[in-house]
Amino acid sequence: MTLHDMTQEREATGLPATPAACRAQMARLQDEITSIKTQIATADIRRQTEKKPLDPIGFHRARTALRMKQQALLEVRAHLSNLTQRSPASRQSLQAALIEVCRAACSEEQWDALVHQAKQLQAEQEGAHG
Repeated sequence: MTLHDMTQEREATGLPATPAACRAQMARLQDEITSIKTQIATADIRRQTEKKPLDPIGFHRARTALRMKQQALLEVRAHLSNLTQRSPASRQSLQAALIEVCRAACSEEQWDALVHQAKQLQAEQEGAHG
């Protein structure tokens, strides 16, 4: 696989849509990185035992492939981080849905007691942080 082919493959596949797919792609990239490192080490040992000079073109290609895989791994890690962080809007949406579900499941007295407890907890937390 040439450098151009690897670049096109990365551009065509894009980044995974889910955290699970990110983790799977990260595992695949780690395996490929390990494989490239093993190939480089094996070629170097063979070169040394046969007392041959370094093949600069082959070495450069292998190192370039290694750098590209490492860069792809960093991109997927960053993307996974973005996927797993909840945005404030998402958090507020979850809180609103939770309040709606709890409100529907509680009587008026239970709801008032929960709101009172929440206000007390909020006051305690603000006092501890303030």
